[in-house]
This record gives sequence, C-alpha cells and structure tokens, in this order.
Amino acid sequence: MPHLTIDYSSHLADVFDRVALLKELHPLVVDMAGSTGVCKTFQRPAETYAGNGTIEESTFVHVEVGLMPGRSESLKARLSESILDLLSAHLPVRDAAGAVLSVEVRDLAGSYRLSPTARGETEHRRGR
Repeated sequence: MPHLTIDYSSHLADVFDRVALLKELHPLVVDMAGSTGVCKTFQRPAETYAGNGTIEESTFVHVEVGLMPGRSESLKARLSESILDLLSAHLPVRDAAGAVLSVEVRDLAGSYRLSPTARGETEHRRGR
C-alpha cells in the first residue's frame, strides 16, 4: 500500500536515473515497512531554491512515503535513513555535493481510500 512521492530538482531530469532508484526503493520500502501492498510512486521535477535571498537553483530531492498507520516512529526513522542512503548512492557525484536530500515517512490519513478499480487490479496481479 505504500505511496511514494519524489520531488527532485528539474535540472537533475537528464542525469538522475529515477528508474534505477525505484528498482531498489520499492523493495526497500515494502520490506522495511512490512507492507503487503504494491508501491505507487509519483515523481515530479520542480524548480528548487534554498536559502534566504538566493536566486541560484539548488539541488534538492525529497521523498515522501505514505503508509497505513501502525508502524513505530523508530521504524519510520530507520526507513528514512535507509532511503537517504539510497538517494545519495543514486545521485551523480557532481550533483551530490551540496545537495539537499530529505525524507518523510508518514501515516496515511484515516480518510485514505483506494478506488475499487485499483484494488481489483492489485488483487488480480496477486492472483486472487
């Protein structure tokens, strides 16, 4: 059931191999979170700036992981640290220096719902 959102600096679009990242990120999240669901990931490039008064574009990658409630804060912290390590390994060396990397692992809200179509497709893929 994990939902992942990856925001990254638009100038990384041609050098940041997001597919390679996902090949490692999805199993990491599912395994560490003890999830039985399928990761759904939304990636979006953005113009990024950091600091007060600067107009220079900075290198920034932020990953947000939404999980069904019930995981401990310590597990979420360990997952965040593991994702930070993975991000560092996947950024090109020239862009990694000075990059701002961040991760938030949070509980999905009680109002979270998954469409019946998506549930059916997920169950179909699992052979139900």
